[in-house]
Amino acid sequence: MSETSLRQEMQDLPPTDPAVDRLVEEIIGRVADKWTMLLIEILTEKECCRFGELARACTGISQKMLTQTLRAMERDGLVNRTVYPVVPPKVEYRLTDLGLGLSKAFCGVWLWAEANLETIEQARRDYAGKQEI
Repeated sequence: MSETSLRQEMQDLPPTDPAVDRLVEEIIGRVADKWTMLLIEILTEKECCRFGELARACTGISQKMLTQTLRAMERDGLVNRTVYPVVPPKVEYRLTDLGLGLSKAFCGVWLWAEANLETIEQARRDYAGKQEI
């Protein structure tokens, strides 16, 4: 396909939803962060990891940055954090279906964002609700 016909095809697309546009910008900002992409890659490969495993696999990340990145991923519904009631505490992280979908479809982020806009917004509301308790 020539550049001209591809450009015309792109120009012929219907206008996008401003909410999807905002979400795409946020997700690109999150995924453009090298730590998020590395954590998505690690969790895609290993399926489930504890905090220490992620810290060792993500060379160069500080404990603070790892915590912040995982919280942001959880807030957006990309990661599930499971806390087991044992001593010492055991916490595991795993990609949600949403996180796995992003891993698989990173190049199609606009389509992914459009398909998952309401799910991410609901995850954010759920996260905010959990923080109020």
